[in-house]
Amino acid sequence: MIMQDKYINPLTDFGFKKLFGTEPNKDLLIDFLNQLLPSNKKVKNLSYTKNEHLGNSPIDRKAIFDLYCESKNGEKFIVEMQKAKQNYFKDRSVYYATFPIQEQAKRGEWNYKLNDIFTIGILDFVFDDTPDNNYLTTVKLKDQDCQVFYDKLTFIYLELPKFTKTEQQLQSKFDKWMFVLKHLANLQNRPTALKEKVFKKLFEAAEIAKFSPKEKQQYEDSLKYYRDIKNVVDTSKEEGREEGREEGKLEGLKQGKDEKSMEVVKQGLKEGLSVTMLSKLTGLSEDTIREIQKDFKF
Repeated sequence: MIMQDKYINPLTDFGFKKLFGTEPNKDLLIDFLNQLLPSNKKVKNLSYTKNEHLGNSPIDRKAIFDLYCESKNGEKFIVEMQKAKQNYFKDRSVYYATFPIQEQAKRGEWNYKLNDIFTIGILDFVFDDTPDNNYLTTVKLKDQDCQVFYDKLTFIYLELPKFTKTEQQLQSKFDKWMFVLKHLANLQNRPTALKEKVFKKLFEAAEIAKFSPKEKQQYEDSLKYYRDIKNVVDTSKEEGREEGREEGKLEGLKQGKDEKSMEVVKQGLKEGLSVTMLSKLTGLSEDTIREIQKDFKF
């Protein structure tokens, strides 16, 4: 199946890290980040750091970022690719941002000066509370008068399903990056609109035929995992809609939505997804998912 596709899907774990999380392709990540950052924060170089962070005490949860890197000037970048909707994804973003904040603490005397932190979420779903035509959301801490209160903590969210521009409509480089992230896996050749050198390198790095046998197997496993998650979520959404239509009432729609997380867990367990992954997908605690696991026979 994979050999029918020419390019990898960048929304899979393997594809995302192959294109953006390896030293030879670091310039791809830098170029992408620079389309999102203000002019005075452009990145010239960066280094990857460990993506697993532990809390300060045994009861603190650990955080595992998709990518975590730092610029020469000390700015911290968390880059997350989220495949399925999560009830508390914004909360998770804030929680993750606390780790690069805490790690800047210095022993002895310290004036609490912090470097900038950027948390970037590439989302294969849409938020319920953002405009339909707004696929880029940038958030800073503001006061009651909507003035920026603290400018060193920035959250940037890209909602890929909302991006509907065709190749002919691409204007900015940011548009081109959005187009690549959403459509790369379905392309057979590099579009003429993507003539920049950085995209030439990206398409070369994404070509499946150039992978080693081990890389092809890793990608196949990652692609199956991605499709399993998409199938679980899509099926749950459809069941929620069917339930609403059958009852013919708003209460039915609400119930379908409320039960979606339960259905994701049940179907995900059938598909062999881990308790940790299902917790991330649904926002339910791992203990709750284990209780569901006990109550149902799979």
